[in-house]
Formats: sequence, C-alpha cells, structure tokens
Amino acid sequence: MIAHLRGRLLRKEPQEAVVDVGGVGYRVAIPVSTYYKLGDPGAEVELRIHTHVREDALLLFGFLTATEQQLFEKLIEISGVGPRLAVTILSGIEVPDLLLALQTSDVARLVRIPGVGKKTAERLVLELKDKVKTLGAGEPLPATAGAAPAHAAKDDLVSALVHLGWARPEAERGVDRVLKDAPDERFEDLLRRALRQLSSR
Repeated sequence: MIAHLRGRLLRKEPQEAVVDVGGVGYRVAIPVSTYYKLGDPGAEVELRIHTHVREDALLLFGFLTATEQQLFEKLIEISGVGPRLAVTILSGIEVPDLLLALQTSDVARLVRIPGVGKKTAERLVLELKDKVKTLGAGEPLPATAGAAPAHAAKDDLVSALVHLGWARPEAERGVDRVLKDAPDERFEDLLRRALRQLSSR
C-alpha cells in the first residue's frame, strides 16, 4: 500500500491534489486544511497517504500532519462515516477545534460541519471521545500561508464550499459577505468565516 508521496505538485483544488512522482501523477484527496498549506503548482511536496481500497477503485487520501491522518483513520472506523465524509469533517473544522469538540462532547459544534447530522455527531463523540485524548500533543502545525487577494480567493472559497455540500449560489453569497467584511484574511480564516455564516442561517 502507498503510505507516503514526495514529488512535484502538478495542480491542486480545495479537496484534491495531483502529485508527480517520477513521471506518474497521483490523484490524492485532501482536506482543505492541507490544501491551503500546500505550495503553488511546481513546488515540491510531501504527503502522508492513506490508501483506501474498494472493489472498483483504489483511492489515495493525503495529509500534511500525522494528527490529521490519525484523525481521518479513526473517523472512517465509525459506522456511517466513509472516507469522503471524513475529509469533509476535517475540512469543515480545524483539528484543534475538532479534538476539543470530541473531548468535551460538544455535539452542537459538530453538527455545524456540513454533512454531519445530530446522530452522526453523537456517534463521533461516543466512539472517539477517549480515543483522541493523546492526538495532537506536541506536534507543531505547519506554517500557514499569508493572506490571499480577495479576487484570487473567491473562486477557491466557492469551490471549497461546493465540495463541502453547499449549493453554488448560496456559497457565492456567503463568500461575497465574508470578503466584504474581511478581505485581507488568510484563506483558512475566510473559509471558516463562510462556514460559520452559512451554518448559522
């Protein structure tokens, strides 16, 4: 099984990257948290890989940190949480916030993640509350990218929200509002703002 990839980034989208390793392009599903920390196309990248095998496909899921990968692998052990939903969960909430929500049984915070209903949130807490206590301890997070120009961020933000399950018109309205309020924030912060705004409606 593929466990690690190091190569040149060919292209990236909010939930997918293609990495050229020795002339072979590997398509890797990624959470938004990994997306905004990757460099621009052409940069050298390293990703921790989880290989998911189905009868009809072999899928790769990539992460920049061990904590993200460990959380992903614990999430997909839960009944009803497949790898796509696990990526969506990691995209919809920062890792420290997710760990805190699980450890404090904060179901209300979890249901604000697109795709997570109350029953799923309660199951996440029940099954992961004790298992995640040691995750994230002492691991420095990679440096985040700086602020992105509003015009450059809009398309990526809308695309990320659509990948997370929002309708494009609603995503565009949400992005327009957060860019108006905080045009100079980092991509990750703008996305979190948009998610909070859309989830509170």
